[in-house]
Amino acid sequence: MQQHWDLIFVGGGLANGLIALRLRQQRPELRILMLEAGARPGGNHTWSFHQDDLSAEQHRWLAPLVAYRWSGYNVRFPTRHRTLPGDYFSVTSERFAAVITQAMGDGLLTGVSATRVTPEAVTLDDGRTLTATAVIDGRGYRPSAHLIAGRQAFLGQQWRLRQPHGLTRPILMDATVDQRGGYRFVYTLPLSPTELLIEDTHYIDRATLDNTVLRQHIAEYAQQQGWMLDRLVREEQGSLPITLAGNARAFWNEVHDQPCSGLRAGLFHATTGYSLPQAVQLAQAISRQQDLSSAALFHLIQQTALHQWRKQRFFRLLNRMLFLAGRPDRRWQVMQRFYGLNDGLIARFYAGQLRLTDMARILMGKPPVPVGEALRAALNSSSRLRAFHNE
Repeated sequence: MQQHWDLIFVGGGLANGLIALRLRQQRPELRILMLEAGARPGGNHTWSFHQDDLSAEQHRWLAPLVAYRWSGYNVRFPTRHRTLPGDYFSVTSERFAAVITQAMGDGLLTGVSATRVTPEAVTLDDGRTLTATAVIDGRGYRPSAHLIAGRQAFLGQQWRLRQPHGLTRPILMDATVDQRGGYRFVYTLPLSPTELLIEDTHYIDRATLDNTVLRQHIAEYAQQQGWMLDRLVREEQGSLPITLAGNARAFWNEVHDQPCSGLRAGLFHATTGYSLPQAVQLAQAISRQQDLSSAALFHLIQQTALHQWRKQRFFRLLNRMLFLAGRPDRRWQVMQRFYGLNDGLIARFYAGQLRLTDMARILMGKPPVPVGEALRAALNSSSRLRAFHNE
C-alpha cells in the first residue's frame, strides 16, 4: 500500500464520510484514504434532517444516502398536538456504509486504530505511519474546558411489530410522557408498515442514564400506543452536546492546527444536536477548495466553525433558558410554546436560519418559565454555569 496520500480521514463517521463522498464525486483524481476503527464506516446510527435544511444541489448529491423520506411530521405535548409540513429524511448506517464503501473502494481501511494523529501524518496501532498533504480528524465530539454543554442522551430500538402500527409520518417529539426530572420525549420513525425506530430521549445536565431503564421506557411507551412488539432488529444509543456557552476561539486554540470535522469541530445545531446539515456544508466547501494542504484546510474549517458559532448565539441563549430556568420537569413548556409558532419560523429554526423577527417572536408573549430565572439564564449567570460545568 502506498504511504503518502492527498488526504487521510481518521474516522469513518458522518462528517468524514460526506467529505470523502463529495470529493469522490467531484475530484476522483485525488488519492484519499479513510481509516475506520470499526468493521464498517458509519457505526450504528440514524441521521435525520428536514427539507429546508439543505439546498436543492445538496439534496441531489446526498440522495444516494437517503433511506427514508416522509411528508410532514407530528409533535405531541400535553396541551398541543400538531402536524407540521415539509419532508423529513433519514440516513441509516446500513445505507451509509454501503455507499461510502463503494465510493472509497481500496481507499477504505476498517478495523484499524490511530494511536497518533498530526496535521500531516497518522500512526496506526500496528506501528505503520501514513503521511498525507492533510489529515482530517473526525473521531467524534471532543469535550473542552472552553465549552459548556448539556446533553441530549437517547437510546433507540428498531422493532418489528406483530401488527401494523398505523403511522404515516414520524413523531419527532412526544412529550406527553413522564418527564422524569428533565425534558424528555419519545421520537418515532415508521420504517415500514410493521417496523418502527423508537427512541427515548432526554435533555439532561449530564449523560448518566441507565440503559435498562430506557429499554423499559420504550416497552411501556409501545404498550401505551397499542404497538405489539415482536422482534428487536437493532439498538442504538447516543449522547449529543447541546451548547450553552463557551469561548470558541479558545476551543480552537486547543486543536493545534489539526484539521477536524463534524462534532469534533463543533459543527452541529446548538439546540437540536443535528449535525448532518453542517456536515454537508463542510463537505461541499472542502470539495471546492483548491488548496488541500493541512494549513489551508485548518483555516477553512476553523473559519466555518467560528462563523457557525457566531450565527448560533441566539440558540445558545435558548438552551440556557431551557436548562437553567424553571423546574427541570417543566422544561417541556418551553418546547410546547415553540411548536405553537408558524410553520416557516419552525423550519428556519431547524435550518439554523432564524431572522431577527423570528427571534423576537420566539421571545415575545407570556414566557413558559419564570421571568426572573429566564433573564438570569439569558444573561449567562456565570456562577450557575460554572456549577453546571463542574457537575
